Amino acid sequence: MNTPKPKSIKNAVPPVPEKKVSDEWILKLYVAGQTPKAIAAFKNLKAICEDQLKGQYEIEVIDLLVNPQLGRDDQILAIPTLVRKLPVPVRKIIGDLSDTERVLVGLDLQAKKIPKI
Repeated sequence: MNTPKPKSIKNAVPPVPEKKVSDEWILKLYVAGQTPKAIAAFKNLKAICEDQLKGQYEIEVIDLLVNPQLGRDDQILAIPTLVRKLPVPVRKIIGDLSDTERVLVGLDLQAKKIPKI
C-alpha cells in the first residue's frame, strides 16, 4: 500500500528578518536655545549620522530653555550634550561635535586610535 507523502510548503510566508538592537540608534541632543554651538552640534551630528547610520537613527533635540526638567533624567550638566540611548550602554558626548573622530569613538562607531610611541 502506497501512503501519500506530505506535501512540503515552499515559499508560503518568507521569514521576517529579526531586527538587531544595534540597528536602531536613539540619540538625544540637549541644547539651550538656538545658539551657534547648538546649531553646529545638530549639523555635525546629522552629517555623522547620514554618513555612518543611514536610515538607522532617530535624533531628538531637547531645548532645556523650553523644558528644563527633561535634562534631569539624563543628568545633563553641560550643553550641548549628546546622549546615545540605544544601543546600550548609554553614552554621553559634550560639545559641538565638530571633532568627528572623537564623536565616532564616543558613539562606539570607531575604535580609538592608540598613538605610536
